[in-house]
Amino acid sequence: MKLVIAIVQDKDSHRLSSELVKQNVRATKLASTGGFLKAGNTTFFIGVEDERVDELLEIIQKNCKSREQLVSPVSSLGGNADSYIPYPVEVQVGGATVFVLPIEQFHQF
Repeated sequence: MKLVIAIVQDKDSHRLSSELVKQNVRATKLASTGGFLKAGNTTFFIGVEDERVDELLEIIQKNCKSREQLVSPVSSLGGNADSYIPYPVEVQVGGATVFVLPIEQFHQF
């Protein structure tokens, strides 16, 4: 058995959650916040049998797409705030960050 932790952008969360239900994959969702953009994410915790890991990864990949987004950087801490003009920077967001961990024991009470 494996524990799959998938961190996805909120825009992809509902689509992924719906597909997991269709595929009979149970998951626990938690609201989370990204450290770089300080934007909302959803973290899915999914327990899955070893033979379904590839299927699950494919579901995640198909439902969580990366996209370009313009963000305004935060002013530098050492500079003068009056002379700082934030220019939007295009960054890649979305997609999914996925961790697959081995599980020694699983109990459901």
